[in-house]
Amino acid sequence: MFIQTEATPNPATLKFLPGRAVLDAGTLDMPSREAAAQSPLAQRLFDIPNVGGVFFGGDFISVTKTDGDWQQMKPAILGAIMEYYLSGAPLLAQEAQPATADDEFFDAADEETVTIIKDLIETRVRPAVAGDGGDITFKGYKEGIVYLHMQGACSGCPSSTATLKHGIQNLLRHFVPEVTEVRPV
Repeated sequence: MFIQTEATPNPATLKFLPGRAVLDAGTLDMPSREAAAQSPLAQRLFDIPNVGGVFFGGDFISVTKTDGDWQQMKPAILGAIMEYYLSGAPLLAQEAQPATADDEFFDAADEETVTIIKDLIETRVRPAVAGDGGDITFKGYKEGIVYLHMQGACSGCPSSTATLKHGIQNLLRHFVPEVTEVRPV
């Protein structure tokens, strides 16, 4: 098994590509050891010194470090991922659930606008952000402000503010004039 690694715009996060599916649908952000209880692989990754976050996407695993050097951490992370895939163990505990749209908020009168916003995020923003080892999901819309949740490599990334304000905000304003601002939640 060959696992590729890629740098992300966030220097504290590396993207690991095992060459096979990680999650069938959705994403799963585990920013703490407690959240990692949802996955035996994530728990194993948190056992590695200086691992501070794990994020599962469709075909990648992003690992965020709290401290330390990637050159020293990478072999242990690669070993943990390889052992997981060779073991045949389930990725998620039975009760674990990938992210869903259950906790969104917006006024029913704005449903048409929200549908356009969500479509733009799904088709133009999320694929680009997944390429960088993260995810951005729609959380709400109120009075012209779009609220987005940043996960994986995007969470805590030094360039995330620029991505939100100059990239996503400009894109949404262009296609949806009602949008005045984009904010993280």
